[in-house]
Amino acid sequence: MELVAETIGWLADPAHWQGRAAIPTRLLEHLGLSALSLAIALAIALPVGLRVGHTGRGARLAVNVATLGRAIPSLAVMGLVLPVTAAMDPQNGFKIYPTVIAMVVLAVPPILVNAYSGVAGVDRDLVEASRAMGMRESEILARVEIPVALPVIAGGIRSGAVQIVATATLGAIFGGPGLGRYIVEAIAQNDDGMLFGGVVLVAGLSLATELGFALIQRSLTSPGLRPPARGWGSRVVPAPSRGGPI
Repeated sequence: MELVAETIGWLADPAHWQGRAAIPTRLLEHLGLSALSLAIALAIALPVGLRVGHTGRGARLAVNVATLGRAIPSLAVMGLVLPVTAAMDPQNGFKIYPTVIAMVVLAVPPILVNAYSGVAGVDRDLVEASRAMGMRESEILARVEIPVALPVIAGGIRSGAVQIVATATLGAIFGGPGLGRYIVEAIAQNDDGMLFGGVVLVAGLSLATELGFALIQRSLTSPGLRPPARGWGSRVVPAPSRGGPI
């Protein structure tokens, strides 16, 4: 109970809601860092996933690379790229770039796999009918496959976004911005109220991100295709095979 009281007391302290290190400031920093990482991951993973899903070429390589990306710990990625980024930019290369790169590596696999799976899973009869109507390949992808696969694609984006928000706290180890600063500083100062206050803030932001993207994903799903409401729904779906397992 004492720990709960300390956490509530720290969160309710007006001094922690004002100034450069205030909760709103740290929250905006965390959101900005997460949004940047997600935008870069989308720019990398979506085009690749959509193309592989449409053509079927390179599916094995794309999924294997995504699997490898899942296996690399984010902190290890930061440590590996830190010497290079710090040499390029002593300020941002130490505090921001390693975190962004690690978050991009973290988010690319679910986005890529879901984009590929969603497009590859579109009914082939529908695709062939579109070709028979004289539609170009780019038109089939944009006007047929992507709209049908959009809920699955949104599920991958949702998964990547939540993972970024929850894991971006690691950047504070290198002095990066965001809510993780509270956790790192609390450990250094042995301040349990700040420590668990930071944990509550990160958890709350992760849950809000999960809920927001889940609502978006549900809105993109046709009512007739929605599963029974037994949870938040699936995030990453297994990649379907084309002519055999990949």
